[in-house]
Amino acid sequence: MITAELPVVPSSPPPPVLARRAWVEQVMGTAVSVHVRAVEPTRPDVEAAVARVFAHLRKADAVLSTWRADSDLLRLQHGEADDVHAWVADVTELCLEAEDRTEGLFRAWRARPQGRTVFDPTGLVKGWAVAGAAAHLDVVPEIAYGVGAGGDVVVGAGSGVAGAPSWRIGIEDPRHPGEVAKVVTVRRGAVATSGAAARGGHVVDPRTGIPVERAGSATVTGPDLLWADVWATAAWVDPARVARLLPERDPAYRLETV
Repeated sequence: MITAELPVVPSSPPPPVLARRAWVEQVMGTAVSVHVRAVEPTRPDVEAAVARVFAHLRKADAVLSTWRADSDLLRLQHGEADDVHAWVADVTELCLEAEDRTEGLFRAWRARPQGRTVFDPTGLVKGWAVAGAAAHLDVVPEIAYGVGAGGDVVVGAGSGVAGAPSWRIGIEDPRHPGEVAKVVTVRRGAVATSGAAARGGHVVDPRTGIPVERAGSATVTGPDLLWADVWATAAWVDPARVARLLPERDPAYRLETV
């Protein structure tokens, strides 16, 4: 009789239990929330990184706000300053790129009364600023994070995280406020939604100059919140056209309509 001993394989340790902590501040005219999952989310390095997230957003507001008379952007437009933060030029270039990518469905230059054209990058700035702010969390070891700002969400993980946990992000039903119409699961990436349910006709069709006001919403998921936000705005203007453009122009992004 032949016998053999089966090797004893030690069981792998269970995954650590992640606690969750949230911070909320009013920045850029909206409530911004930061959610962190970690074994110890009260660590000083986590606190410091979250503080940098909000500081980044406050700086973006100070530079690029179209509501603050003392912002770099408005002082430049009013002829009160020539030496402004480099972010003004950066965002201007991104707006030009966004207009090209979307074939003009996103446009930051708008006609005012008497035919005057004004640069208004509001439709790009929030997504760009939140994506930049979230990058401060990418360098924090052993955390997963989510940052939400007025319908836009970016999620990711810090350094040393092999398998970041997934986040389930609900898309509100614009016809039934408070109810969730769809849920998307994202491990690393962004979700951006545009519509008229919360803020009315704040998105203008650049082809007609008329605010887009109808039922429904447009949500775009993808790797970068900046471009998810741009495409969501463009899709709210013309969802059928964006559905055709996305696979060609930005195949990493996906459109969901409600």
